Amino acid sequence: MDIKQNILDAVNEWLTPTFDTATQEAIKELMTTSPKELEESFYKNLEFGTGGMRGVMGVGNNRINKYTLGKSTQGLSDYLHTSFPNQPIKAVIAYDCRHNSDTLAKLVADVFSANGIHVYLFSSLRPTPELSFALKYLGCQCGIVLTASHNPPEYNGYKVYWEDGGQIVPPEDEGIINVIENLNYDQIKFTANEDLIEYIDTEVDEAFVKSTIENASFNTPAEAKENLNIVFTSLHGTSITLVPDTFAQAGYPNVHIVEEQRVPNGDFPTVKSPNPEEPEALAMALALADKTNSDIVIGTDPDCDRLGVAVRNNEGQMTLLNGNQTMILMTAFLLEEWKKAGKINGKQFVGSTIVSTPMIMELASAYGVQFKVGLTGFKWIAKMIKDFPELQFIGGGEESFGYMVGDAVRDKDAVAATLLICEVAAQAKAKGSTVYKELLKLYVAHGFYKEHLISITKKGMEGLAEINQMMISLRENPVKEINEQRVIMLEDYKSSVAKNLLTGEEEIMDMPKADVLIYYTEDGSKICARPSGTEPKIKFYISVNTALDAVENFNKVEAVLNEKIKNIIAAMQLN
Repeated sequence: MDIKQNILDAVNEWLTPTFDTATQEAIKELMTTSPKELEESFYKNLEFGTGGMRGVMGVGNNRINKYTLGKSTQGLSDYLHTSFPNQPIKAVIAYDCRHNSDTLAKLVADVFSANGIHVYLFSSLRPTPELSFALKYLGCQCGIVLTASHNPPEYNGYKVYWEDGGQIVPPEDEGIINVIENLNYDQIKFTANEDLIEYIDTEVDEAFVKSTIENASFNTPAEAKENLNIVFTSLHGTSITLVPDTFAQAGYPNVHIVEEQRVPNGDFPTVKSPNPEEPEALAMALALADKTNSDIVIGTDPDCDRLGVAVRNNEGQMTLLNGNQTMILMTAFLLEEWKKAGKINGKQFVGSTIVSTPMIMELASAYGVQFKVGLTGFKWIAKMIKDFPELQFIGGGEESFGYMVGDAVRDKDAVAATLLICEVAAQAKAKGSTVYKELLKLYVAHGFYKEHLISITKKGMEGLAEINQMMISLRENPVKEINEQRVIMLEDYKSSVAKNLLTGEEEIMDMPKADVLIYYTEDGSKICARPSGTEPKIKFYISVNTALDAVENFNKVEAVLNEKIKNIIAAMQLN
């Protein structure tokens, strides 16, 4: 096959003495046996997306390896010295259960230390939210976590956090990327200063668990906690290091752990995908729930920032909630608790993202609390806390099964969210209700919003081109009607223009640019198209809604909304 010149140039650079012998031999092997894989490994530089840098492990500039991570860390080190001149710089590093996460974490620590930066390195794997907490707790300017969240086993990644505890956002992200892009691989300082690397563990763990219980506990009686029967699975990930301790210290004794998934393992041997968004991932936990007659099932992803939740429906069967539903339940609970405590005075806010359910805005309005919306990703919710210091942050989430309680952790946090949803469940059970019934009551009070996600995978260089072409087509040929409903508004976050398609009026949106399109139809439906920033996918988020006059009519009204979603999928040819 013919290999493009830019790919050959990149390959030839990696065959120079700057790169070690093992790397060069691996590249030569690809040249003779897997030219297609060689092309995939070198056709572009691995980029920072919504969740930092994430990719398949291997050799090449489009892969996760010692050189791509080394170059990023060298650039980050240079940027830190420029941003914090004449002061000692500290960074903290955590890592998850993935293959090579521990060695890559040490490599990152080596490069930081070689650049005169004091490094706190967790002595073993830890949940991602603890990294955000540790950054502020230890007074660091920067934090790194080695993780690829719920991606397949061949992936790893690198998320960068700034001094506020949140992931990097403008202007830091652009500044760091510019420095990295202007670096050569031979400028990476790999030789560690071991005197600057300090290993951390129990002190930070204890402080993190204590903070979690303070933020996510709400005067639930001990008897109510003891009566809640819980199934928990870590899906072979990091949450096993802290969630059981958090349950014990918070007073929840009846926790059944899925033993087959307890041990951290980067191969995730019992699941097709370690993603709690996928029903299949929680199959073993659901089976254990039926065996133990449990009230609630909770599963966390490998780096413990997302959680999947299942509860018993009105027929007593375990039902999986989606990310929007868990977000609504937890936000409503927090708002009610703040209201009971007399802490709402109009100077509070909840946060969410443009692809999440609009129902959270209705909740905020009902409680007299401000609502802030950002682009996809929790870094934008964390940025809200920084941007509005005069306001108190109550909580916030997004549809992708993540939630943030208060501002002690500036990222989605499945440790705190696990405890919070158990508080919701325990208090509901104590008053003769269930989590499911509480959700239906919220639909009656605030409108029945139902969401659906279509995710289309397109792998590799050709897949990326297909995804780009799909977005180009949607922009050049905007949909005027969906399911016999006129599109009344089109928001294009790439051009920052919101256009009323009925009047032709245009409005500039005050939000960072992103490759996202959102359609609003005259019946209140919302359809969003967005390429993923961390996976080879294009996603379509569908939200429909209607009034629900009584809990008893839920099934009938849900059937109407399901039909509407089905018709939207057909109209947009997404099936």
